[in-house]
Amino acid sequence: MSATKGRLYLVPAPLDFGCDSQANLSDTLPMATLQVAARLGHWICESAKTTRAYLKRVNDIAPLAQPLQALSLQELPRDVHKKGDLAAPFDARPLLAPALQGQDMGLVSEAGMPAVADPGSSVVRAAHDLGIEVVPLVGPVSLLLALAASGLNGQNFAFVGYLPQDAAQRSRRLRELESLALKSAQTQLFIETPYRNTALWQALLQTLQHNTRLAVSSGLTLASAHSRSDTVKGWKHKPQPVANDTPAVYLIGR
Repeated sequence: MSATKGRLYLVPAPLDFGCDSQANLSDTLPMATLQVAARLGHWICESAKTTRAYLKRVNDIAPLAQPLQALSLQELPRDVHKKGDLAAPFDARPLLAPALQGQDMGLVSEAGMPAVADPGSSVVRAAHDLGIEVVPLVGPVSLLLALAASGLNGQNFAFVGYLPQDAAQRSRRLRELESLALKSAQTQLFIETPYRNTALWQALLQTLQHNTRLAVSSGLTLASAHSRSDTVKGWKHKPQPVANDTPAVYLIGR
């Protein structure tokens, strides 16, 4: 084991989920972030295929220190993708062996900042336990972009993940979050996967009180980006603001 340990860099990925391969990464990621990503030879990721595609785009701006085929890419367990780090705990320490041998490593997710509304916290926690320095790099985080654009309370807020899929449980959860938001002025943020937006939007309009503030953002940092905010009463006279097949961030507050 090397006397000098490597660092674990948290490397943000663009919010286009790799779909807009023609977009210039330097529009959303600082050059300093891209330069760090370009020199790393060891990665922990959700998908090796997606990470290779991302690094190929990085290479167009900041040439990789090693050929793409020579990079070491370790994937997180599938259960962590589906259930999250806390619901599917695992021993992430073996993934960090290169860092213990003195090699810097990167942790990357499919989009945005790893370990924030994405897998990776188990790896970060293991790094701290092993005495490996953790360095978050600058890049887009959809939750904070949506919060800033919402007009809701940015001094007191909570991210609560996904809502239940069952209609009755979802409505009950919405009432709980609304009560908390109205009593404490704490903005409540949650997300939804593609193809569930319509069902969630209908539940929001049917469940929340007329004067509750409801905001939604989608396509953040993309050409199709938009953020809208209105009362529930106001929304009932407008079309659904986000397509059913688009990842979105929702916020409720007062």
